[in-house]
Amino acid sequence: LKKRLEKCNQDILDYVEEFRDFSKMVLSRLAGLNNYKAEVKSEVENLLTRIERAQRDIDYFGSVTDSNTCIEVHEDLVKQQLFEEAEEKKKLKLMLNASCDHMLAGIKSLKIVKKTGDKHGSWMKDPGKKHTKIYLLNGSVNNVILEFANIMIFMENNRTLKARRVTLPFPWEGTGHIIYQGFLFYHKYGSLNEIIKFNIQKRNIADQMLLPGAGRIPAYQLSPSTKIDLAVDEQGLWAIHAEPETEGNIVITKINHITMAIEHTWDTPCNSKNAEAAFIACNTLYVVYNLPNGGTSRIQCVYDVLDAVNTYEIPALHFPKRQGSHSTIHYNPKEKQLFAWGDGSQIIYKLHTKQK
Repeated sequence: LKKRLEKCNQDILDYVEEFRDFSKMVLSRLAGLNNYKAEVKSEVENLLTRIERAQRDIDYFGSVTDSNTCIEVHEDLVKQQLFEEAEEKKKLKLMLNASCDHMLAGIKSLKIVKKTGDKHGSWMKDPGKKHTKIYLLNGSVNNVILEFANIMIFMENNRTLKARRVTLPFPWEGTGHIIYQGFLFYHKYGSLNEIIKFNIQKRNIADQMLLPGAGRIPAYQLSPSTKIDLAVDEQGLWAIHAEPETEGNIVITKINHITMAIEHTWDTPCNSKNAEAAFIACNTLYVVYNLPNGGTSRIQCVYDVLDAVNTYEIPALHFPKRQGSHSTIHYNPKEKQLFAWGDGSQIIYKLHTKQK
């Protein structure tokens, strides 16, 4: 029995030794497989890198080809745009009568015609009619026009007794209204951008229109009640306003005063910040700036819609002999003068002009 036990133990030891040898062989083979796996993985990664490089090269050559095509198309587009712009300028010159060739060179003098004492308002003549009537529109919200037979009667102390009162069906907003060819054009109070054409003699509404983009912000920062400023020059009726999309820069629109249709719109480089008023004379916008608390008004931005004026060569033009601010400034193309309302006074500025 003892011999049998010894033999069994020896057999067990032999089996253990064989198992160890077998394990070593298996582990050795597994290590070889791991090395082969690492080699295969390295080869695959190398192949992927080469594929990526090849793809980048293909993309690069493709982009070069595409960019050349885009450049050719872009050049064609530019040529087409230049042609269209040239044609548009020809149409504008015909529409705006390019013979209007004078520009503002200075403000010669001022005359304070009257002082009503009201801070906001506007006064004017009708440049499209052969009469001497003076119109007074008091306040930034009102619905009564005062009509005077001439400027002498207007200058008399008791201004209301000799004035004809014209009541509007809707009040105006701001001070940007204008009278032209017997009609009052004004921004309707409470509306975003509705412009009304009112027949002064017949006392009825002749037409109305909406001015897209206008009415959301003031035309001039220093005159917040005026969202739309209407103007008249040698070419007819215009609208001046500012838009948030233009970062507060002033936009001008030519309006057909008969049909109330928009003829053309221009985005200008003139900003509404610190602006108090503006006017248009001979196709050219002149923007008047001032200090927030009042000071010397000055024209500091000029924009000609036909590019006939080199605006960078124009020095700042100062209004003479007064400190304060303007509620409104309107150009009268018939008399070549500015009718302004400043700190409760009705003022006429005479202008010095030169050829463009």
